[in-house]
Amino acid sequence: MNQQFELFEIANPCIGVCQSNRKGYCFGCLRSRPERQLWHNMTTEQRREVLRLIVGRKQRVEQMRQRKGE
Repeated sequence: MNQQFELFEIANPCIGVCQSNRKGYCFGCLRSRPERQLWHNMTTEQRREVLRLIVGRKQRVEQMRQRKGE
């Protein structure tokens, strides 16, 4: 397997909103509480996984908004 070296650290997805819904997901970055709290201790692979999860969450939020007509 070809190993790719990271030149840059994966940026924190926080956008400074920092308010959570009743399930604990941030309205701004869509991370869970544990994902926000543990971000600085995560490996690159763990951060990539969180970013992948965020993409799915954004898609679901957009689908819900479209259904509601927002």
